[in-house]
Amino acid sequence: MRERRSDRHGAERPCRHPGSGRAAFVAALVFVLIQAGSPAGRAQADTLLEPQAAQSVEQNLRGVTITGAGSSFAAPVYQGWSLPVQRDLGIGVNYQAIGSSAGQDQVIAGTVDFGASDKPMATAQLQATHLYQFPTVMSGVVVIVNLPRTGSAPAGSGTPATPPPLRLDGPVLADIYGGVITRWNDPRIRRLNPGLVLPDELIAAVHRADGSGTTYVFTSYLSLVSPQWRQRFGAGTLVGWTGGDGARGNDGVAAIVRQVPWSIGYVEYAYAAQNRLDMVALKNRAGNYVLPTLAGFASAVASADWKIGPGLNGAVDLLDRPGAVTWPIVTPTYALVPARQSATRTGHGVRAFFNWGLTQGGAVTERLGYVGLPADVQARILAGWPR
Repeated sequence: MRERRSDRHGAERPCRHPGSGRAAFVAALVFVLIQAGSPAGRAQADTLLEPQAAQSVEQNLRGVTITGAGSSFAAPVYQGWSLPVQRDLGIGVNYQAIGSSAGQDQVIAGTVDFGASDKPMATAQLQATHLYQFPTVMSGVVVIVNLPRTGSAPAGSGTPATPPPLRLDGPVLADIYGGVITRWNDPRIRRLNPGLVLPDELIAAVHRADGSGTTYVFTSYLSLVSPQWRQRFGAGTLVGWTGGDGARGNDGVAAIVRQVPWSIGYVEYAYAAQNRLDMVALKNRAGNYVLPTLAGFASAVASADWKIGPGLNGAVDLLDRPGAVTWPIVTPTYALVPARQSATRTGHGVRAFFNWGLTQGGAVTERLGYVGLPADVQARILAGWPR
C-alpha cells in the first residue's frame, strides 16, 4: 500500500520517496568529504591503539562484519567512520538509514548488531530490552528553504543585491508548520525580513513521512518555543501534520526542497550543507539571528548535563541553550547496543567501531558537519560498556 500525503491544497497524492537513492547519496556525501582530508584521517587511525592492542584487534576482529540501522541523521558519520575502520581494523560495517523508530525496532528484535536513534529510549525500556544507550555525536537540525526571486529591495534603479538569509523565530516557524501561516508574504514573516521581497506564494512545508528522530527533535523544539504547537501537536517521531509534502529520510526532505520552489523543510545539517541548500537564520535564546555552524552547535554543549552512568539512559537536552552564537536546535544522536552480544566477536567489533569513532574519529566527524563528545563523556561511555 502506497503512503499518501496531502498537497498544499489539501488533496491527497502518493508520497515521493527518493529512498532508492538514499544509500548512493549518503555514500557520495561521505566519500567526497572524507577524501578531502584522508591523510589526516589515516594519521589519526594509526594512533588508535598501542601496538599490542592493535595486534590483538587484527588477530581477533579482522573479517568481522557488523550491521546497524536507524537514524538517517547519523548515517553520514557512521558510514564515514566505517571507511577507516574497515581499512585499519579490518571490521566491515553495514549501516542502513531507515529512520530512528525502525532502528529501535530492529535492535530490539535482534536483527541488527546496533541501532541508532535521535530520540532516546527511556531508562525503563532500556532495562526491559537489555540495551545500552549512549550519545555518539551532535549536530543541528536546520531549516532549509527554496525561495526564488527574493532579492533585497532595490534601491533606485540598481540591480538587487544578493539577498540576506531568511530570518525566522520559533513561534513563526511553528505557525508555518501548524498551517496558521500559509503564504510567504505573511506580515509576521515580512516583519522579520525587511531586506527581502517576499511574494504572495503558498508555502510548501515539507516534513518527514516516516518515524523520524529528526522530527522528534524538531517538534520538541517547536513545543518548547510555542505553547500553541505544544497543545495542538506536541513532540513525536510522527505527528498529525496539517498538510504539506512528506518524504522519507533527511535526504528525501532535502531532495524535495531542492526541487520545489517556495518550499521549506528541516534536515540534519550535513544534508543541507552538501546539497548547498539555503538555510534559515533562526532567533536563538540570546535574541540573535544565527545561521547553523559547528561553533554554534558546540556552544550548545557547553552547559550540557550528561546523564551517563548506572541507571541512566545517556540522554542530554541541547535545545534552545544559552549563548550568543548557539544554534537553537542541537541534538545528539544515540546508539543502542544489545548487552547480550558484548562477549561475542560481533560485540567486540561493535565496541571497537564506536571506540574508534568516539576517540579517533574527530577529524572525520567534524569534516562531515558534526561535533564530537567531550573527552570525559567518551571515557564514561566506554567505561560503562556492558561486559
